[in-house]
Amino acid sequence: MEVTAPPDPRRATARRRFRSGRRQALLGWLFAAPTAAFVAALFAVPLLLVLKMAASRWPLLAGDQGLNAPDNVTRAVSHRFFSDSVVFTVKYTVLATVLLIALGLGLALLVQESSRWNNLLRASFLVPGALGLASASLLFYVIYSPYASPFAPVMRRLDVTFLGSPNAALLSTVFLVVWRYAGFYMVLMLVGLQSIPADVFEAARADGASRWQTFRRVTLPLLRPTLALTTVLCVTGSLLAFEQFYILTKGGPDNSTVTVVQLIYMIAFQGQNDLGVAAALSVVVLVALVLLNALQLRAFRPEER
Repeated sequence: MEVTAPPDPRRATARRRFRSGRRQALLGWLFAAPTAAFVAALFAVPLLLVLKMAASRWPLLAGDQGLNAPDNVTRAVSHRFFSDSVVFTVKYTVLATVLLIALGLGLALLVQESSRWNNLLRASFLVPGALGLASASLLFYVIYSPYASPFAPVMRRLDVTFLGSPNAALLSTVFLVVWRYAGFYMVLMLVGLQSIPADVFEAARADGASRWQTFRRVTLPLLRPTLALTTVLCVTGSLLAFEQFYILTKGGPDNSTVTVVQLIYMIAFQGQNDLGVAAALSVVVLVALVLLNALQLRAFRPEER
């Protein structure tokens, strides 16, 4: 009579774990499917369409559509406003990024301690963030107007124009952006500050470190991930600036405040009406953003010791 060996409990346990892992993986895919479909519909498909447009003749209204890959890029970078728009966009990005990160960090340090007064300050700093950028731009357009502004008599008497010269238009727009987004960056910095263990600051004080030494040698190094996030967000948003300049200056005076995204809009819907060239310039901007963000993240990467 043949005697069958008893089942190995280790194999049974391994099979159960394998089946459980497959069920969990399937459940994870089911949960991720709606998001994947959303990303594919609103990002992947438009990106493929832009790449196709960038490689083809694609007039806005009518005309032949054929392969035209290198010529579109050449026409985009040789546009008469291309170099000026790149220089202006970089200038605006540097100015806005430095001010937003410095002010956001300063406000976060100001309201770091939890108290009734600080909670009121946090709420007041966040109030401008509830207003959309387009709405805020329209609001500041009225404030800057020498005719509709509530300060119009004073502005006319002092001969002050907020949008009448290139530098004034740039600084006025940067002021709008800082007013609108300072509270948002304050929240990001505040989250980073509160994630630092209090024991680290107590140890620094016990070692006799001053406030400046604690900030420079403790706070800033431990804020490196938060600084990386805020820098990437601020640089990306500034390089893609459109609404504020389109509403406040419309590229003026004398096309001195045309950003790269405004140039894409102008090529696509004003003058040339060429979606192929505009798409090619969009691809160039996308590649530049990816490379720049990679460099920023590499620069803020924690040092290996």
